[in-house]
Amino acid sequence: MRGAVQRLRHGWRQAVRIARQMIGVPDYDTYVSHMRRHHPERAVMTYAEFFNNRLQARYRAGGGRCC
Repeated sequence: MRGAVQRLRHGWRQAVRIARQMIGVPDYDTYVSHMRRHHPERAVMTYAEFFNNRLQARYRAGGGRCC
């Protein structure tokens, strides 16, 4: 039973991650994991800082257009 619950949780996390990617919401957990693994000397942004940083990066390059 425990294995089935773990598989369901893993499947749910994967589905949420994919859904976020589809609508353009960055994955904070992946960012934190990357920073801790590859850049342990650098400070990890809070979720709010990360989200604002990703929004700025996304909309700064293309300018404001409606269509």
